[in-house]
Amino acid sequence: MADDDNKQDRSAPDNARGRRKGPGVLKVLQSVLAGAFGVQSGKRHQEDFSSHSPWPYIIAGIIFTVGFVVALALIVSWVLAGQ
Repeated sequence: MADDDNKQDRSAPDNARGRRKGPGVLKVLQSVLAGAFGVQSGKRHQEDFSSHSPWPYIIAGIIFTVGFVVALALIVSWVLAGQ
């Protein structure tokens, strides 16, 4: 009987055993990009803000913002250098 419980426990997802699994890198990236362009669905928004720590989204948002500003600065300097 205890052996059956162990088999069920091992096959159960992490959330069922009490551990909170964080969002994957792809999910965080999709959420940050969708939020940046204003096209994120209400369902995804609720999912992001209700079940996970905000830190992966904050860090990804900061990285995206810095990358976006650097890309814009490079494009502007390239365009101005061509004049």
